Formats: sequence, structure tokens, C-alpha cells
Amino acid sequence: MRGGPLLSRSRALLAAAIGTALAAPLALSVPAGAAAPAAGEYTVTALKFTVEAGGRQCVVDADLYRPAGVDAQHTAPAVLTTNGFGGSKSDGSTDATGKAFAQRGYVGLVYSGLGFGKSGCLISLDDPRIDGKAASALVDFLAGTRAADDGTKVDYVTADKKGDPRVGMIGGSYGGAVQLATASQDPRVDALVPMITWNDLTYSLDPQNAADRDVPGVFKWQWTNGFYLMGEGQPLLVPSLDPSRINKLSCLHFVDDACETISTLNSGRYPADRTKALLDYARSVSPVSYLKGVKAPTLVVQGQSDSLFNLNEARATYDTLREQGTPTKMIWQSWGHSGGLTDPASGELNLAQGNLETSYVGKRILAWFDTYLRHEKGVDTGPAFAYYRDWIGDPNDTYATAPSVPALSRKLYLSGDGKLVDNREKVARGSREYRNWLIPTSHSESSLAGLIGLPDPAPHDTRGTYLDWTTEPLDRSTDVVGAPKATLKVISPRTERVQNSDDAADKLVLFAKLYDVAPDGTKTLVHRLVSPVRVPDVTRPFTVTLPGIVHRYEKGHRIQFVIAASDDAYGGNKGVKPVTVSSSPEDTGTVELPVVTE
Repeated sequence: MRGGPLLSRSRALLAAAIGTALAAPLALSVPAGAAAPAAGEYTVTALKFTVEAGGRQCVVDADLYRPAGVDAQHTAPAVLTTNGFGGSKSDGSTDATGKAFAQRGYVGLVYSGLGFGKSGCLISLDDPRIDGKAASALVDFLAGTRAADDGTKVDYVTADKKGDPRVGMIGGSYGGAVQLATASQDPRVDALVPMITWNDLTYSLDPQNAADRDVPGVFKWQWTNGFYLMGEGQPLLVPSLDPSRINKLSCLHFVDDACETISTLNSGRYPADRTKALLDYARSVSPVSYLKGVKAPTLVVQGQSDSLFNLNEARATYDTLREQGTPTKMIWQSWGHSGGLTDPASGELNLAQGNLETSYVGKRILAWFDTYLRHEKGVDTGPAFAYYRDWIGDPNDTYATAPSVPALSRKLYLSGDGKLVDNREKVARGSREYRNWLIPTSHSESSLAGLIGLPDPAPHDTRGTYLDWTTEPLDRSTDVVGAPKATLKVISPRTERVQNSDDAADKLVLFAKLYDVAPDGTKTLVHRLVSPVRVPDVTRPFTVTLPGIVHRYEKGHRIQFVIAASDDAYGGNKGVKPVTVSSSPEDTGTVELPVVTE
């Protein structure tokens, strides 16, 4: 995908920014050195474990948190946790998690994930056969059936039976997916709380929001290369690396298949043979491929402010687990990778403050572990689904609950005059055209800006490179909760001529999104989320699923639907491809919204 000199310069600037910020990992972060809440006392012991993972022997670096008074006669369940991508057992959030649960009477085992901190082995993207297997070895330690490298053993973790400790897992992002990977390998894990993590890396890093998921998506180059640079930049963080962390065959610190994936994505080409291998690998290390093996009760927590792993990922995991009978509930909290992660909104979970008992999400997590780890009777684990509402001023009343995610309930129609109307009969006949440039002309976000403290310009689109459809001012507030859906038909003769190319990169790329337009004309792209699409077949209508949102359109505001030719956080079109959209009452596109009526 050709991006031109502007895109190349943007990538260089991003790489430089990431290079100065490698010490700020993509993790469930809290400020380092924050005061711990006053509660139970505990001791911390540094341990190392030599494990076999991915055909290599490597050392896992861990800390054991033992609450005061816990011994063989007074056992306690355990909580296992690890870091987000680029972090370690010592970063703010991971360390704080161990402290928080030790203070509440849980044995804690906090470790640096494979390839990070002082743990060995290559980075394998939470592969259950590697990262999951390594974590299972730590469960053996909690069971008392294996010792740490220095001979330390434990006999004070509550057990369901010999060799089967009562253990839960919690963590965010990279430390979230590893829980599902571990539970798929080890049925001894009793409870999971994966936060702000992925369901399918092919969707996360190369999203395709059209219904035909066999067609490759649109490369999320900023986020993906951010991760890549963090992984390859490990020598800047750990001067003397364990030899098991060096890959001498391809890139430095990732397994070969991960190197091939990043190489293919950055090439901008999608030949059928290489693309299939890429998709097969990325899915094989993703929960979408192994959730059938996860039986541990799972509380899925996802962030609304997250363009890396959006709410649709959590919904996919939640639906799969529920359909197979795994006890599962889901919370859509406020913060994620794109905002609020280091400074959560008032009343939101903040491990630096130790506010488990006073935050909605914290109380839900404690109830989850009380039920499935402590086996306390009569504990209310909460509703099946809860979501944060940023328009509610009272921090004690920001969450609404529902028995399920709201269904699509309101349909709007694309009119030829640029209006978004509520009745097919109101659709005006007409056609409009946009065309892409060889450089990006729309901006949704600078993907890592919030994580590395850089300013981010407001979202914008360049005239002539997008089309929009806008409602009349709303006569009442309208709450949208869930993933909107659009059905479109476009005309693109230049794309038709290469429709059957063996390289999927020749297909048309576009970006669908929803704005909130205030009475004064100010436009807000909700959480800066967009829906990248590689159109499977421009001769046919296609359906686009937009990222899930929780948003109130206030009375007097207008809903605006946009399709744009590009986005500078993503790859784009190969060549210039003019696009026409035609509308008539009998044949027009639609936008469907999951509207909540209170």
C-alpha cells in the first residue's frame, strides 16, 4: 500500500517517539511508587523458574507474595498475574496487583512474561503452546508439586485436590490474553479476569470489518509497529539479555512466525499464499482459536477508549464462552489503551489507589474471586453485562446494567443529498463521488500518543476524499450502546478492473465512522474509533460492523455517518480509486444503531 512521503515521514517520527518511550510499556499501568492501601501485611520473595517453552529452556523471573498468617494450616487461594506488552513484574500495575491481592489475603505470584523483564525465551504473542505452557509450570509451583530454582516450595495455597491449587488470574492487555492461553492448557485454573485484551490478532492488527473475513483487512501500522519496536528494543531496557531471548534467524526477539507476520503486513502486499499463512498463525495464537478449551469462569473487562483492542473483541470472547457454557460476564469500563489508562476517571478502578472496594469494577473483581476462589456462598457477581456512561456526573452511578448487549434497533438511510433519514421514502435520488490521494487525507488518532505523552490533533477529513450523511437535530437524547452496522454499495470501476487480482492489496479500502455533530458544528469522533474495510467485491453490497461504542447523542445534536478514503493510522489504497455512492428510495445504503431506551 503506497503511503507516499508524508506517511513515510510519519512512520519515522513515530519510531523516534517510541524509541524514547520504550520504558513506558503497553500495560495495565499505574504510577510507579504509588502508596499502597493500608491493609494486611505480606512478605515478598524473588524467585526464578527454569521452564521448557517453545523448544527452549528459559528462566521465568517472579515474585511470591505471601500474606501474614498464611501457612499449611491456614491456606489461601492464589492469584497469578503478569505484565502487559513491554513491561515486567516490576512495572507499576503488575507490582500493584500483587500487593493489592496479598493485602486482601491472597497468595500472589507475579512474573515477567516470556521475553520481557528478566525472563527468558522469545516473544511469541501469548501462544498457548509457549506462554500458556510456561504459566502452567507456575501453577505447578502453586500446587506444591515443583520447586523454584533455589528449592523454594509452597504448601499454603488452598487446594481442590492434591496437585490442583485454587488459583485465579488477572491482568491487562498482553497479561490478559495469557490467562485465556493458560486456561486452555491447564484446567486447574479456577477464575479469570482478562482486561483490555484481544480475541483475534488478525482483527486487532489488520482489521477487516466487512462480513467476509476471508479477505485480508487494513494494516493498523501505528499500533503494530509500536509493538514491534518495543519488542525489538529490549536491549535498551535489559542490557544483558538471556541468550534464550535472541533469535538468530530472523528478527531479534520474536519467534519466526511473528517476524514473518510483521514483515508481510509492512510489505503492503497480500499475495494469497503468504496471506493465508499470516492469518493462520495470528489466529492460532489468539483466543478465537482456543476458547473451546477455556472452562474457568471468566469476567471479561474491556475499555471503551481503546482503538487497539476495541469492544468488539470482548464481545466475541464473551459470546463464545457463554455459548459453550463457560460462566462469563462482561464489563465495558471507561479506560483502555487509547485513554485513561494511567489516569482513570473518578470512581474507576485504579490499582495505584487500591480502590478495589470502592470502584465498580474493583468490587466486581473481588466478588468474582470471592465466589470462584474463596467459594463464599451468596456473593453477587453482578449482572451479565455492565457499561460505563461518561455523561453521568455522579461517579457512584456511572454504570448501567443489562441482561445482554443491546440489539440493533434503529435504522437510518443514506439519502442522495447527504442526509441521514429515518424513512426510506425520504431518500432523495442522487450520486456523490470521492477519491483518495496517494497520501493519507484523514486523521483519527496518533495511536500511541496517549501512552507516550504526545499531543494528538483533532480528527479531521479532507474535502473531496470522503462522503458524509447527517441527520436532522435530534429531538431527544439518544444513547447508543454496542456496535453499529452499515450496509453499503459503492461504484469503483478502477477497482473492478483488478477485482480478481491474486494480490488482495488491489481491492478497495475505505474507513467508516460515526461523528457526533454539536449545534455549533463541532464534530466529535467517539473515542477516535474507525472501521477499516477492504471491500470484498465492489460489484456487490457489503456489510460493515463498526467498533462498539457507548455514547449519548444529546438533544439538538446530529448523528453523522462518514466513509473516508484513508486514515493515517492505517495502510491505504494502492493507487487512486475514485468511489461513487448512489441512492434512491428503492436502493440505498443503511446505518443501524443499537439504541437504548431508558
